[in-house]
Amino acid sequence: MKRRQFIKNASLTGVGLAVGATLSSCEDKNSKTETKENKESVADLKGLPLVIATWDVKDATAKAMEVLQAGSNALDAVEQGCRVEEANEKGQSVGKGGLPDRDGNVTLDACIMDKHGNCGSVVYLQNITHAVSVARKVMEDTPHVMLAGEGAKQFAISSGFKPEDLLTEASKEAWEKWKIEAKYKPIINIENHDTIGMLAIDKNGDISGACTTSGLAYKMGGRVGDSPIIGSGLFVDNEIGACVATGLGEEVVKIVGSFLVVELMRQGKSPQEACEEAISRIVNKPNSNYKDFQVGYIAVNKKGETGSYAIHQWFSMTKFQDGVNEQIQSDFFNKA
Repeated sequence: MKRRQFIKNASLTGVGLAVGATLSSCEDKNSKTETKENKESVADLKGLPLVIATWDVKDATAKAMEVLQAGSNALDAVEQGCRVEEANEKGQSVGKGGLPDRDGNVTLDACIMDKHGNCGSVVYLQNITHAVSVARKVMEDTPHVMLAGEGAKQFAISSGFKPEDLLTEASKEAWEKWKIEAKYKPIINIENHDTIGMLAIDKNGDISGACTTSGLAYKMGGRVGDSPIIGSGLFVDNEIGACVATGLGEEVVKIVGSFLVVELMRQGKSPQEACEEAISRIVNKPNSNYKDFQVGYIAVNKKGETGSYAIHQWFSMTKFQDGVNEQIQSDFFNKA
Protein backbone atom coordinates (compact mmCIF):
# COMPACT_ATOMS: atom_id res chain seq x y z
CA MET A 1 0.00 0.00 0.00
CA LYS A 2 1.28 3.40 -0.93
CA ARG A 3 2.11 5.71 1.97
CA ARG A 4 -0.38 8.38 0.85
CA GLN A 5 -3.22 5.84 0.70
CA PHE A 6 -2.20 4.37 4.08
CA ILE A 7 -2.28 7.82 5.74
CA LYS A 8 -5.65 8.52 4.11
CA ASN A 9 -7.12 5.24 5.34
CA ALA A 10 -5.66 5.74 8.81
CA SER A 11 -7.09 9.25 8.95
CA LEU A 12 -10.55 8.02 7.94
CA THR A 13 -10.34 5.27 10.56
CA GLY A 14 -9.47 7.87 13.20
CA VAL A 15 -12.34 10.07 12.13
CA GLY A 16 -14.65 7.07 12.26
CA LEU A 17 -13.52 6.19 15.76
CA ALA A 18 -13.91 9.80 16.88
CA VAL A 19 -17.39 10.08 15.38
CA GLY A 20 -18.34 6.75 16.89
CA ALA A 21 -17.14 7.85 20.30
CA THR A 22 -18.99 11.15 19.95
CA LEU A 23 -22.20 9.42 18.91
CA SER A 24 -21.83 6.97 21.76
CA SER A 25 -21.36 9.85 24.17
CA CYS A 26 -24.44 11.61 22.77
CA GLU A 27 -26.46 8.43 23.04
CA ASP A 28 -25.42 8.07 26.68
CA LYS A 29 -26.37 11.68 27.39
CA ASN A 30 -29.67 11.32 25.55
CA SER A 31 -30.37 8.11 27.39
CA LYS A 32 -29.68 9.81 30.72
CA THR A 33 -31.82 12.79 29.70
CA GLU A 34 -34.67 10.54 28.62
CA THR A 35 -34.41 8.59 31.86
CA LYS A 36 -34.51 11.82 33.84
CA GLU A 37 -37.48 13.07 31.83
CA ASN A 38 -39.28 9.76 32.27
CA LYS A 39 -38.70 9.90 36.03
CA GLU A 40 -39.98 13.48 36.14
CA SER A 41 -42.99 12.47 34.07
CA VAL A 42 -43.81 9.63 36.44
CA ALA A 43 -43.33 11.96 39.40
CA ASP A 44 -45.66 14.52 37.85
CA LEU A 45 -48.42 11.91 37.54
CA LYS A 46 -48.38 11.08 41.25
CA GLY A 47 -51.61 12.06 42.95
CA LEU A 48 -53.58 11.85 39.71
CA PRO A 49 -56.37 11.81 38.82
CA LEU A 50 -57.53 14.90 40.69
CA VAL A 51 -60.80 16.84 40.92
CA ILE A 52 -61.54 20.19 42.57
CA ALA A 53 -64.77 22.19 42.63
CA THR A 54 -66.24 25.32 44.15
CA TRP A 55 -68.21 24.93 47.39
CA ASP A 56 -69.23 21.76 49.24
CA VAL A 57 -70.23 19.47 46.37
CA LYS A 58 -68.89 16.07 47.36
CA ASP A 59 -71.49 14.18 45.31
CA ALA A 60 -70.37 16.05 42.20
CA THR A 61 -66.64 15.48 42.77
CA ALA A 62 -67.35 11.83 43.61
CA LYS A 63 -69.09 11.40 40.26
CA ALA A 64 -66.23 13.08 38.42
CA MET A 65 -63.68 10.85 40.14
CA GLU A 66 -65.75 7.78 39.32
CA VAL A 67 -65.61 8.76 35.66
CA LEU A 68 -61.84 9.29 35.81
CA GLN A 69 -61.17 6.01 37.59
CA ALA A 70 -63.21 4.21 34.94
CA GLY A 71 -60.62 5.41 32.41
CA SER A 72 -62.43 8.38 30.89
CA ASN A 73 -60.81 11.76 30.36
CA ALA A 74 -61.00 15.00 32.32
CA LEU A 75 -63.56 16.52 29.93
CA ASP A 76 -66.04 13.69 30.56
CA ALA A 77 -65.38 13.98 34.29
CA VAL A 78 -66.16 17.70 34.65
CA GLU A 79 -69.29 17.39 32.53
CA GLN A 80 -70.66 14.46 34.49
CA GLY A 81 -69.69 16.02 37.81
CA CYS A 82 -71.47 19.29 37.05
CA ARG A 83 -74.57 17.43 35.88
CA VAL A 84 -75.00 16.08 39.42
CA GLU A 85 -75.59 19.58 40.77
CA GLU A 86 -77.69 20.61 37.77
CA ALA A 87 -80.12 17.79 38.62
CA ASN A 88 -80.13 18.57 42.36
CA GLU A 89 -83.51 20.25 42.84
CA LYS A 90 -83.26 20.46 46.63
CA GLY A 91 -80.06 22.47 46.49
CA GLN A 92 -81.78 25.32 44.59
CA SER A 93 -78.39 25.89 43.08
CA VAL A 94 -77.90 25.22 39.38
CA GLY A 95 -80.07 23.67 36.71
CA LYS A 96 -83.51 22.41 37.76
CA GLY A 97 -84.72 24.11 40.92
CA GLY A 98 -82.40 27.08 40.51
CA LEU A 99 -83.72 30.38 41.84
CA PRO A 100 -85.33 32.47 39.07
CA ASP A 101 -84.84 36.02 37.85
CA ARG A 102 -87.19 38.75 39.09
CA ASP A 103 -89.74 37.76 36.43
CA GLY A 104 -89.87 34.16 37.65
CA ASN A 105 -87.78 32.63 34.84
CA VAL A 106 -85.00 30.16 35.60
CA THR A 107 -82.23 31.01 33.15
CA LEU A 108 -78.98 29.07 32.93
CA ASP A 109 -75.43 29.88 31.85
CA ALA A 110 -72.62 27.35 31.39
CA CYS A 111 -69.32 26.74 29.68
CA ILE A 112 -66.79 23.97 29.22
CA MET A 113 -63.18 23.85 28.01
CA ASP A 114 -60.94 20.95 27.03
CA LYS A 115 -57.21 20.22 26.98
CA HIS A 116 -56.81 21.59 23.43
CA GLY A 117 -58.28 24.98 24.33
CA ASN A 118 -61.58 24.20 22.60
CA CYS A 119 -64.57 25.67 24.40
CA GLY A 120 -68.34 25.93 24.28
CA SER A 121 -70.84 28.12 26.10
CA VAL A 122 -74.55 28.81 26.50
CA VAL A 123 -76.11 31.95 27.99
CA TYR A 124 -79.69 32.72 29.02
CA LEU A 125 -80.76 29.14 28.32
CA GLN A 126 -84.27 28.21 29.52
CA ASN A 127 -86.15 24.93 30.04
CA ILE A 128 -83.09 22.69 29.62
CA THR A 129 -81.65 21.16 32.80
CA HIS A 130 -78.15 20.20 31.71
CA ALA A 131 -76.71 23.44 30.40
CA VAL A 132 -73.14 22.13 30.73
CA SER A 133 -73.89 19.32 28.30
CA VAL A 134 -75.44 21.76 25.83
CA ALA A 135 -72.26 23.84 26.11
CA ARG A 136 -70.21 20.76 25.23
CA LYS A 137 -72.44 20.15 22.20
CA VAL A 138 -71.82 23.74 21.09
CA MET A 139 -68.09 23.10 21.39
CA GLU A 140 -68.09 19.80 19.53
CA ASP A 141 -70.95 20.05 17.03
CA THR A 142 -70.93 23.68 15.87
CA PRO A 143 -68.38 26.15 14.47
CA HIS A 144 -69.25 28.52 17.32
CA VAL A 145 -68.17 29.07 20.91
CA MET A 146 -71.35 30.59 22.35
CA LEU A 147 -75.09 30.31 21.76
CA ALA A 148 -77.68 32.43 23.58
CA GLY A 149 -81.34 32.48 24.53
CA GLU A 150 -83.88 30.95 22.20
CA GLY A 151 -81.17 29.93 19.75
CA ALA A 152 -79.40 27.95 22.45
CA LYS A 153 -82.67 26.32 23.49
CA GLN A 154 -83.59 25.29 19.93
CA PHE A 155 -80.10 23.91 19.39
CA ALA A 156 -80.42 21.88 22.59
CA ILE A 157 -83.79 20.46 21.56
CA SER A 158 -82.48 19.59 18.08
CA SER A 159 -79.57 17.82 19.80
CA GLY A 160 -81.93 15.58 21.77
CA PHE A 161 -82.33 17.47 25.06
CA LYS A 162 -85.86 17.38 26.50
CA PRO A 163 -87.43 20.71 27.49
CA GLU A 164 -88.97 20.91 30.97
CA ASP A 165 -90.11 23.47 33.52
CA LEU A 166 -87.13 24.25 35.77
CA LEU A 167 -89.07 26.32 38.34
CA THR A 168 -89.83 23.95 41.22
CA GLU A 169 -92.46 24.66 43.87
CA ALA A 170 -89.79 25.48 46.46
CA SER A 171 -88.09 28.01 44.19
CA LYS A 172 -91.44 29.48 43.18
CA GLU A 173 -92.38 30.00 46.83
CA ALA A 174 -89.05 31.70 47.51
CA TRP A 175 -89.61 34.00 44.52
CA GLU A 176 -93.17 34.85 45.62
CA LYS A 177 -91.84 35.76 49.08
CA TRP A 178 -89.11 37.92 47.54
CA LYS A 179 -91.65 39.84 45.45
CA ILE A 180 -93.29 41.28 48.57
CA GLU A 181 -90.41 43.72 49.02
CA ALA A 182 -88.51 43.02 45.79
CA LYS A 183 -85.22 44.29 47.17
CA TYR A 184 -82.15 43.31 45.20
CA LYS A 185 -78.96 43.04 47.22
CA PRO A 186 -76.64 40.04 46.82
CA ILE A 187 -75.99 38.30 50.13
CA ILE A 188 -72.39 37.24 50.71
CA ASN A 189 -71.91 33.45 50.52
CA ILE A 190 -75.56 32.90 49.66
CA GLU A 191 -75.82 33.96 46.03
CA ASN A 192 -72.58 32.13 45.25
CA HIS A 193 -74.11 28.72 45.75
CA ASP A 194 -75.86 29.20 42.43
CA THR A 195 -72.60 28.25 40.71
CA ILE A 196 -70.51 25.10 40.48
CA GLY A 197 -67.12 25.32 38.83
CA MET A 198 -65.07 22.15 38.42
CA LEU A 199 -61.51 21.38 37.26
CA ALA A 200 -60.03 17.93 36.71
CA ILE A 201 -56.71 16.36 35.75
CA ASP A 202 -56.92 12.83 34.36
CA LYS A 203 -54.36 10.04 34.65
CA ASN A 204 -52.56 11.33 31.55
CA GLY A 205 -52.03 14.73 33.16
CA ASP A 206 -54.51 16.50 30.88
CA ILE A 207 -56.76 19.25 32.27
CA SER A 208 -60.36 20.25 31.53
CA GLY A 209 -62.87 22.48 33.27
CA ALA A 210 -66.56 23.40 33.39
CA CYS A 211 -68.81 25.93 35.05
CA THR A 212 -72.62 26.04 35.29
CA THR A 213 -75.03 28.37 37.06
CA SER A 214 -78.58 29.69 37.36
CA GLY A 215 -77.03 33.07 38.08
CA LEU A 216 -77.88 35.56 40.78
CA ALA A 217 -81.31 35.03 42.29
CA TYR A 218 -83.90 37.64 41.24
CA LYS A 219 -81.53 39.26 38.75
CA MET A 220 -82.85 41.43 35.93
CA GLY A 221 -84.18 39.42 33.02
CA GLY A 222 -81.37 38.80 30.53
CA ARG A 223 -78.54 39.32 33.01
CA VAL A 224 -75.43 37.21 32.35
CA GLY A 225 -72.50 36.96 34.77
CA ASP A 226 -69.01 35.57 34.43
CA SER A 227 -69.78 31.85 34.48
CA PRO A 228 -70.29 31.27 30.73
CA ILE A 229 -67.58 33.73 29.68
CA ILE A 230 -64.35 31.98 28.69
CA GLY A 231 -61.47 33.74 30.45
CA SER A 232 -63.68 35.21 33.17
CA GLY A 233 -65.61 32.36 34.79
CA LEU A 234 -63.32 29.62 33.46
CA PHE A 235 -59.99 29.23 31.70
CA VAL A 236 -57.89 26.16 30.90
CA ASP A 237 -54.36 26.10 29.50
CA ASN A 238 -53.17 22.51 29.41
CA GLU A 239 -49.52 23.60 29.47
CA ILE A 240 -49.95 25.61 32.65
CA GLY A 241 -53.14 24.95 34.61
CA ALA A 242 -56.74 26.07 35.04
CA CYS A 243 -58.96 28.32 37.12
CA VAL A 244 -62.67 28.75 37.78
CA ALA A 245 -64.47 31.57 39.59
CA THR A 246 -67.60 32.02 41.68
CA GLY A 247 -69.30 34.98 43.31
CA LEU A 248 -70.48 38.29 41.91
CA GLY A 249 -69.83 37.75 38.23
CA GLU A 250 -69.72 41.40 37.27
CA GLU A 251 -66.59 41.85 39.38
CA VAL A 252 -64.91 38.77 37.90
CA VAL A 253 -65.61 39.95 34.35
CA LYS A 254 -64.00 43.33 35.05
CA ILE A 255 -60.58 41.74 35.59
CA VAL A 256 -61.04 38.66 33.31
CA GLY A 257 -60.35 36.73 36.49
CA SER A 258 -59.76 33.12 35.52
CA PHE A 259 -57.48 34.01 32.62
CA LEU A 260 -55.55 36.29 34.96
CA VAL A 261 -55.00 33.48 37.46
CA VAL A 262 -53.68 31.13 34.76
CA GLU A 263 -51.38 33.80 33.34
CA LEU A 264 -50.01 34.49 36.81
CA MET A 265 -49.24 30.78 37.11
CA ARG A 266 -47.50 30.96 33.74
CA GLN A 267 -45.28 33.67 35.22
CA GLY A 268 -44.26 31.32 38.02
CA LYS A 269 -46.80 31.89 40.78
CA SER A 270 -48.31 28.91 42.58
CA PRO A 271 -52.09 28.37 42.26
CA GLN A 272 -52.54 29.80 45.75
CA GLU A 273 -50.43 32.89 45.03
CA ALA A 274 -52.22 33.44 41.72
CA CYS A 275 -55.67 33.27 43.32
CA GLU A 276 -54.59 35.73 46.01
CA GLU A 277 -53.24 38.18 43.44
CA ALA A 278 -56.47 38.02 41.42
CA ILE A 279 -58.51 38.84 44.53
CA SER A 280 -56.16 41.74 45.31
CA ARG A 281 -56.86 43.18 41.85
CA ILE A 282 -60.54 43.40 42.80
CA VAL A 283 -60.27 44.74 46.33
CA ASN A 284 -57.58 47.29 45.48
CA LYS A 285 -59.47 48.95 42.65
CA PRO A 286 -60.26 52.63 43.33
CA ASN A 287 -63.53 52.97 45.26
CA SER A 288 -64.03 49.21 45.45
CA ASN A 289 -67.04 48.21 47.53
CA TYR A 290 -65.65 44.70 48.06
CA LYS A 291 -67.11 44.51 51.57
CA ASP A 292 -70.55 44.17 49.97
CA PHE A 293 -69.89 41.15 47.73
CA GLN A 294 -68.01 37.88 47.51
CA VAL A 295 -65.67 36.50 44.83
CA GLY A 296 -63.75 33.25 45.11
CA TYR A 297 -61.29 31.40 42.87
CA ILE A 298 -60.00 27.85 42.76
CA ALA A 299 -57.05 26.84 40.61
CA VAL A 300 -54.80 23.92 39.75
CA ASN A 301 -51.48 23.78 37.91
CA LYS A 302 -49.93 21.11 35.73
CA LYS A 303 -48.16 19.60 38.75
CA GLY A 304 -51.48 18.99 40.47
CA GLU A 305 -50.92 21.75 43.03
CA THR A 306 -54.13 23.54 44.01
CA GLY A 307 -55.15 26.86 45.51
CA SER A 308 -58.27 28.74 46.60
CA TYR A 309 -58.89 32.25 47.86
CA ALA A 310 -61.84 34.58 48.40
CA ILE A 311 -62.66 38.08 49.54
CA HIS A 312 -64.66 36.94 52.57
CA GLN A 313 -64.67 33.96 54.93
CA TRP A 314 -66.63 30.74 54.38
CA PHE A 315 -65.86 30.15 50.73
CA SER A 316 -64.75 26.54 50.30
CA MET A 317 -63.34 24.11 47.77
CA THR A 318 -64.09 20.40 47.45
CA LYS A 319 -61.05 18.32 46.54
CA PHE A 320 -60.96 14.63 45.59
CA GLN A 321 -57.45 13.16 45.46
CA ASP A 322 -55.81 9.89 46.54
CA GLY A 323 -59.13 8.47 47.70
CA VAL A 324 -60.01 11.45 49.90
CA ASN A 325 -63.07 13.56 49.02
CA GLU A 326 -62.99 16.59 51.33
CA GLN A 327 -64.25 20.13 51.78
CA ILE A 328 -61.45 22.64 52.35
CA GLN A 329 -62.16 26.06 53.79
CA SER A 330 -60.51 28.78 51.74
CA ASP A 331 -58.27 31.49 53.07
CA PHE A 332 -59.68 34.98 52.52
CA PHE A 333 -58.76 38.65 52.29
CA ASN A 334 -61.16 40.52 54.55
CA LYS A 335 -60.07 39.49 58.03
CA ALA A 336 -61.11 42.76 59.68
